Amino acid sequence: MSQFANALGKRFVENQDLVRTRSFDMNGHTFQIKVPTTLEFEAISERIKQVDEDKVNKYYLELSTPFIENKKDFEKEGVDFQENDVFIKGRSLKETAKNKVITENRITEMFKLIVPEDKSFDMNTITYDMVEELFPFSIQLEVVDNITKTISPSYESAKGK
Repeated sequence: MSQFANALGKRFVENQDLVRTRSFDMNGHTFQIKVPTTLEFEAISERIKQVDEDKVNKYYLELSTPFIENKKDFEKEGVDFQENDVFIKGRSLKETAKNKVITENRITEMFKLIVPEDKSFDMNTITYDMVEELFPFSIQLEVVDNITKTISPSYESAKGK
């Protein structure tokens, strides 16, 4: 433990995780969130950026197959078929697949900041599939938005307190 933490006292050191916990209410449930340190947040940001290429390829195939199977019809509508990608109105389906993986990573990493009521559960073990099983996509985005606001309130909300 750092000298600074020790200077704040033994009780601070014992309750450090509690000091770093904030909460928000959503539809009658209170979510406890662990506020990450700067180093923890930087590590989260790096994990979000790391994409599983197999997953990108899987999503790309899901997105592109209907277009490839009906290539002649879609070419008439301006869909651009290149050797390794399909472009719709100038937008790459491979890039879309990659962004989907990054979005899933972000959702998963934000959900890992939730403090579980069952203290024996390790939130670092959750996967996007686990999140998706419990929450529809629109609710996932709402939870992530609430987590983001909880761990880093805007200047305006902080100034008003």
